[in-house]
Amino acid sequence: MMTIQAREGHTAPTNESQRSRWPSVASAAKRGDGRRWKKYTLRRFADDAFTYTTLIIVSLIFVFPCLWLVLASFSKSGSLYDMRGFFPAEYSAQTFVELFTDDVNGLYPYKKWFMNTLYVSSMSCIFGTILVILTGYVMSKFNFKGRNGVKKLTLVLGMFPGFMGMTAIYIIMAQLNLLNRLEALIFLYSATAPMGYLVQKGYFDSIPNNIQDAARIDGASNLQIFWKITMPLSKPMLVYTALTQFAWPWSDCLLPKLILKSRDQWTVAVGLYSMPETHFSRFAAGSVFIAVPIVILYFFLVKHIVSGLTAGAVKG
Repeated sequence: MMTIQAREGHTAPTNESQRSRWPSVASAAKRGDGRRWKKYTLRRFADDAFTYTTLIIVSLIFVFPCLWLVLASFSKSGSLYDMRGFFPAEYSAQTFVELFTDDVNGLYPYKKWFMNTLYVSSMSCIFGTILVILTGYVMSKFNFKGRNGVKKLTLVLGMFPGFMGMTAIYIIMAQLNLLNRLEALIFLYSATAPMGYLVQKGYFDSIPNNIQDAARIDGASNLQIFWKITMPLSKPMLVYTALTQFAWPWSDCLLPKLILKSRDQWTVAVGLYSMPETHFSRFAAGSVFIAVPIVILYFFLVKHIVSGLTAGAVKG
């Protein structure tokens, strides 16, 4: 009698006793698979439940302060001490109107602070982006004496916090007669921007050198290669760099508080820091309003930000 081979390498039954036992063996194997599948399903369900529960809890921890600040900005009384627990007793949108129409006898000129912040952030974004892009490009595509030394020095200096140099910065700005001037902030933000060139260098490292070599054979200069070839390929990195250079001065408080002395020269961060608890709703409304432009920019440019950041992290 011919022996029939099963799919899994087992010999098919050839007599009646073997045929009678074969279905029971198959059903037992099926029951075993069912138990394993059920065990796998329960384990996966437990893992998913734990993961989503943890994410929800962490999200609530981060979202609650933001939600509380938004609700506090609509407080009718304006004082932190008149709240009912975590939430205002009465709500009103009048605080947002007074933020731009009533400066409390010149104490809180929010409109002036906002324009100062916009001016400093925009100019710092332009100059800082140009300098850090050029630094990253030079460190990536050019070999020169001392290149490795500059890289190591940058890494070492990056280990020290920025506030260690505040005293020296204040003395230098005083000697240059740049205290209480917005241009001093622009100068400081732009001059320190190239220290963070490593992400940009990593992005330029990912662009093949063969493209530039071919352009040089065709007679292109270094400036033409940079402007007409490298820049069109670096749009995600340009967006990421410009946004980070804009967001830093937009929300910084320490350096403007050190340099700027008069109220009409303050930025929004310094002005909000000076508000007392009795004007907490004005503080909350100013914080919410100053956060809106950055949030909008991040939502619209998140695709380019992620592309530039991940591509810049490929090589160092």
